[in-house]
Amino acid sequence: MTRAQQTISIAMLLTSLYLAVFMELISFPEKIQKEVVPVIPFWALVSFGAYLLFKLGWGVFTFNDVPEAHAELMAQIKEARTELRAKGVDVGADD
Repeated sequence: MTRAQQTISIAMLLTSLYLAVFMELISFPEKIQKEVVPVIPFWALVSFGAYLLFKLGWGVFTFNDVPEAHAELMAQIKEARTELRAKGVDVGADD
């Protein structure tokens, strides 16, 4: 099962469970049924947005923690420039 199929399956399961609770096929106490259940989709959307913002912020925060990758990328750029110059392509000045 691919990751997309797995994600879709989980989303369908959660949606089915929510609809069963919302339509009162699965019952909860009256207060929960009338006050909590209707706002679950909004709560899930806000929580997912907060999670994505955290992941984005963490990625920005740890962006400079990969000096080996930077050195490797610079070496690959230098090698590509050398190969292109050998083929007669003008690639500009070395940095």
